[in-house]
Amino acid sequence: MPDMTEAQMLQRCIDFLASLGIAVAMAPITTDTFLPGIAIRNGGLVIDREKFRYPGDILHEAAHIAVVPAADRTALDEQAIGQRKDRDAEEMMAIAWSYAASVHLGLDPYFVFHPDGYKGGGKEIADNFIAGRYFGVPMLQWTGMAASAPELEAGAAPYPQMKQWLRS
Repeated sequence: MPDMTEAQMLQRCIDFLASLGIAVAMAPITTDTFLPGIAIRNGGLVIDREKFRYPGDILHEAAHIAVVPAADRTALDEQAIGQRKDRDAEEMMAIAWSYAASVHLGLDPYFVFHPDGYKGGGKEIADNFIAGRYFGVPMLQWTGMAASAPELEAGAAPYPQMKQWLRS
């Protein structure tokens, strides 16, 4: 695949999220957000181009939307994510989902797992996932988003292939 500009990679991510039904809107954000220039609002993403720093971050933020049960998705925002009882498990799922999405989209995992992300551990997370040392995958399997052991034995595609991108 030819080299893509950052804008092309961002557009690829936005198009992918739209195909899943995760809305992405460009608008000013006047409140503090967990990641600069990206907010989760009503189960979709808002991107403030003036404040936005790392385009790959949208895959991780979208992952938070994707891994929650469908019934909870439309009310989701940053505050709700932080208060969810399964927050830690969903964070690990979101990281695994983000990696799978980068592979699916043909993007360099370091686009998502950049050195300034994940409390400075983005490169190490990417290095481990690239080497097949995953975490969060058992929870993706448990929720039916990635193939489980019996499905793998029956010939299903293993992670980082996803059975479904949105949790039921």
